[in-house]
Amino acid sequence: MLSGEELLAGGTLDFEVEIPGEILHPAGQGQADTHARNTVRLRPLTVHDLQLISRAAKESDSLMATLMVQRALVKPRMSLAQVNAMHIGLVQFLLRHVNEISGISASREQMDEAVGAPLTKAAFVLAREFGWTPQQVNELTLGQVLLNLQMLRGKHGLEAKQ
Repeated sequence: MLSGEELLAGGTLDFEVEIPGEILHPAGQGQADTHARNTVRLRPLTVHDLQLISRAAKESDSLMATLMVQRALVKPRMSLAQVNAMHIGLVQFLLRHVNEISGISASREQMDEAVGAPLTKAAFVLAREFGWTPQQVNELTLGQVLLNLQMLRGKHGLEAKQ
């Protein structure tokens, strides 16, 4: 079994990421020394980081992206205003690496698809109606899910007739 320290260790690692010249300087503009290594140091985002970011960004995907990059940048440290001043291609490149090292591999479309899946919706309804935890809902078989949904449909149908 893993210890708590081993589980937490991944959040303290730093990763050196090399930024290709064409990302750093699109269309070859303003290139400096071609022999220099264009690297930054990133760290994985923690649950705490994501909670802060989601509260601060609310419904703004662009603010969420810049906050994620800003929080993950170890070297150089940058303010949110500085990250906002980066060109979008560089922010997207860094964000892909932040997601990768943080273990966030699902795209926005994949997340939307998962949330919209019938089984996901069914699990949400069952948890809300019966007060079950996600673990309890996960332990149900597909037949039990369907049976409970049918019972709820009948319950709500009777309430509407009374």
